[in-house]
Amino acid sequence: MTRAQLMVPYRLVFAAIGLVAVGYQFGVTLTNGYSVVNFFSYFTNISNLVAVVVFVVGAVRTLRKRPGSRTWDVVRFVSVVDMVFVGLVFNTLLTGVGGGVIPWVNVIVHMLMPVAVLVEWLVLPVGRRLPWAAGTIGLIVPVVYSVYSLVRGAVIGFYPYPFFDPAVQGGYGGVALYLGALILALAVLAFALLGLARLSARLGKARSGR
Repeated sequence: MTRAQLMVPYRLVFAAIGLVAVGYQFGVTLTNGYSVVNFFSYFTNISNLVAVVVFVVGAVRTLRKRPGSRTWDVVRFVSVVDMVFVGLVFNTLLTGVGGGVIPWVNVIVHMLMPVAVLVEWLVLPVGRRLPWAAGTIGLIVPVVYSVYSLVRGAVIGFYPYPFFDPAVQGGYGGVALYLGALILALAVLAFALLGLARLSARLGKARSGR
C-alpha cells in the first residue's frame, strides 16, 4: 500500500473528529441564541471546516486513484497554513480570551486538528510541485479574512478577536501594527511549511533509494 492509501483512515477519522467538534459548538451557540454569522466569522471555525473538507476530499481522491495536481497541492497548502496559524495564534496570544468555547472542543479545534493537518502535510508532501513563490498564496485567505473582520466590525461593532478591535488596541494604528506583525509571522510560517514539505519529500526519496 502507498502512504496515501495508509493515510485514508487517518484523514477520515480526523475529519469526523473536527466536524463533530465544530458541529457541537455550533449547536450550543444556536441554543444560546448566538448569531450564526458571528459563529462563522471566527477564523478557527472556518479553518477547521475547510480542513475537514480537505481531509475527506483527499481520502476520496486516493480511493479513486486520482493523481496529484498543483491545484490540489495549493488547496492543501492553504489549509495547512491556516490551521497551523490557528494553533500558534491561539496557544500564544488567545489562551486567556473567553468566548464560550466548550473545553473539549477547544482542545480539538485549537490543538489536535492543527497538529493532525501538519502531520498529514509532512507525511504526504508536495515535494517540488509547488514553487517557492506559492508561499504567498498562503497569505491570501488570512488577509481577506482580516479585511472582512475589520470592515464588518466597524459596521456592527463585533470583532471575533481582540487584535481586530481598535478599542482594545488603542486605535486603528495599534490594530495595524498588530496585524502587520501577524502577517509577517504568517509569511514566515507559509514558507517554512513549504520548506518542510520539500525536505520531507527529499528524505522520503532518500529512504526509498536505499
